[in-house]
Amino acid sequence: RHPRPLCTPPMRVAALFACAAALRDSDDDSSDLTQTGVKANFPFYHTSDEIHAELQRLSSNCNGMMQVATAEKSDGSGNRASIDYVTVTKPGATPKNKMFMLFGEHARELISPESSLHFLKTLCGETNVQVGEALDNTQFQVVVNGNPNSRRKVEGGDYCLRVNQDGVDLNRNWDEKWQADSDFGGSDTNPGSKAFSEAETRIFKDLVTDFQPTTFLTIHSGTMGMYMPWAYDREHLATRNNKNMMDLLVKLDKDHCQCPFGAAGREVGYSCPGTCLDYVYDKLNTDYAFAFEIYYGEDDGELKERFQEKIHGGSFLQLRDSLAHDEMRPVFEDQQSDFIQLAASEESEAMSRYECFSLFNPDTEEKFNHTVTTWSTAYVHLADMIAADLQ
Repeated sequence: RHPRPLCTPPMRVAALFACAAALRDSDDDSSDLTQTGVKANFPFYHTSDEIHAELQRLSSNCNGMMQVATAEKSDGSGNRASIDYVTVTKPGATPKNKMFMLFGEHARELISPESSLHFLKTLCGETNVQVGEALDNTQFQVVVNGNPNSRRKVEGGDYCLRVNQDGVDLNRNWDEKWQADSDFGGSDTNPGSKAFSEAETRIFKDLVTDFQPTTFLTIHSGTMGMYMPWAYDREHLATRNNKNMMDLLVKLDKDHCQCPFGAAGREVGYSCPGTCLDYVYDKLNTDYAFAFEIYYGEDDGELKERFQEKIHGGSFLQLRDSLAHDEMRPVFEDQQSDFIQLAASEESEAMSRYECFSLFNPDTEEKFNHTVTTWSTAYVHLADMIAADLQ
């Protein structure tokens, strides 16, 4: 089975929407979860209320570095979003790097906000991940749980739900090459009635604009990958700071992911307009903009083996400006990414609730702990490398 991409081709939309409906209607599958709700089946996950409570606790136990606030907005339909965000600044530090991190845009990707919470605990000294001098050189602002209204439905057992309460994909609702498309109406990739139609994306826009980051990072799951602009079409590559961003991804991939990485632009086979990645890079002139995909619930051994063969064989040196070269196509055909996608895949068969959950999220405590620890380490490493570049 292929990962379910954040940027889904039109040929797959009907199948995925039907899949989600089938999952909500099926209660008799003996291979499915026996209880409803994430806490009953996976007690090592946090509910949205528990995440909020943990943030409040951390703010009082982080050596005066952490401030927690809540942003609220309504959309044109009267739906309201209330989203927590955290700013971490070491007293007395003069950081050159300002890193904005956006977690949890898609509700079913529960591991994304969990990764955020673990990273904040790391910054406060509550995990085994070493922070080193990261807080001397980087100020962090973090949206911990970007789609809490729909996440609560996922916590209740609707494990395939990705969109917000209006049925809009928050990562196609940004004003960067935004496109209205009737083909996406009611689907997992519905871009909304207009750019920034949603309360959540309005909040994200205000926060990231006010913060003026030097680094932007958005976190997803459903495959493994580390990407940079552009996502909006298959013809263009980011040019500003291209080499520095790619060099960072090469190093991070080797140490933390060993997964597909590179520009999500030229010749990847499918455009994904309206993303946060492209908006922040273009509209805010943020020199370091990335999207990481941190968990894939099926065997990725073949992908890693084939991808590393390409790099270790030397061909990557000729492809570093575009991973969509013909020689790299075999890597991406088997595991299509949220931001790198070669072609529409075949229609997916319906999954059980458990299969849907476990594709996007670790389903054992061991895998959960490994994922959050690995990526907290990677976030620290990324911050350190960018801060060094900015010196």
